Amino acid sequence: MKRIVHMTSVHSRGDTRIALKECKAVLRAGFECILIVADGKGDELANGVQVMDVGAATSRPSRMTKIALRVGKLAKALNAHAYHFHDPELIPVGLALRRTGKTVIYDVHEDVPADILSKPWIPAWQRRIVSASFGRFETHAIRKMSAVVTAWPYLREKFQTLNPQVVDIVNYAVDDELFIDVPWCSRPRDVCYVGGISNIRGIFELMTALESCDARLILGGDFHERETEERVRSMSAWNRVNYLGFLDRRGFAQAMARCRVGLVTFLPEPNHLNAMPNKLFEYMSAGLPVIASNFPRWREIVEGHRCGICVDPRDPREISQAILRLVSDSGEAEQMGANGRKAVLSTFNWSTEEQRLIDLYERLLEGGDAGAARVHELNRKEA
Repeated sequence: MKRIVHMTSVHSRGDTRIALKECKAVLRAGFECILIVADGKGDELANGVQVMDVGAATSRPSRMTKIALRVGKLAKALNAHAYHFHDPELIPVGLALRRTGKTVIYDVHEDVPADILSKPWIPAWQRRIVSASFGRFETHAIRKMSAVVTAWPYLREKFQTLNPQVVDIVNYAVDDELFIDVPWCSRPRDVCYVGGISNIRGIFELMTALESCDARLILGGDFHERETEERVRSMSAWNRVNYLGFLDRRGFAQAMARCRVGLVTFLPEPNHLNAMPNKLFEYMSAGLPVIASNFPRWREIVEGHRCGICVDPRDPREISQAILRLVSDSGEAEQMGANGRKAVLSTFNWSTEEQRLIDLYERLLEGGDAGAARVHELNRKEA
């Protein structure tokens, strides 16, 4: 049995993309799967996946240095047939494994140079410099990798000239995982947002919108910054919020089953404009109409499949009007939800993405990683 090792120093062992989708796909295809994480919760066997923990980081710098080194050391010791890593800070680990001739896949979850431009912990005057520097480093690394997996088609388009093995594996929904059939007439006038809670994901605009509409917000997820949480809790609309904290997959499904609308109104930050957020497809899979940011790629999906309303995420009044329209008109909301679910079952579902991922593994492991020997030889000569 061929061994595939997934590596992350940032994401949780229950991460939807890594653990629930990709690692399970590895097992279903008949490979052995090991997931290296860094959360301090210890080793375990989870649904057939051997989870190996290198310990939690004490700070961001330690995660990027000490923890990354531990991940690399353990990965090398496992002597896998292929390595699949998920964090930019593990690029040096991937390059080191490539220098030994190993098959290595870099999974690009987001446009990192664009994301750096919005990082609050990087001084504003440094962001463009850091973004440009990382962009050059990432370009170098992508050319060296056996393959690159991207979470959005935009990223595939961005990288396909750098590496002949670039495949987009989009975070589409897992068919019926989150669907609970609850009659529309029994649902209260609740809307939901579940995910990371932050300024750039539009939480302040959403809270302001709540002040002028007759609806309650079911809010799930962790606040990214303490200051954001304190400010949100101090807003007058907080008394219309049912905050549930972090939700597991079952809790997420149950929260959506009592709502009439799913919200994903991210602000137009550089890393959001071309993104394909998994929450959008998860709301659709649950049969919820969506209120989404009016970015061109998002509008193409939402309006093209008549499954929701696109709004200016910076305009609380527009968000409020969209909420009122959908919580007040059950017929329109239910039809939009049904349209979204139909689109997921026919097009935006994980089964098609899973097969594309397995095809990539099989191609690489059956000799398709023709560049491995070439890169190994070039590195040997450079040394």
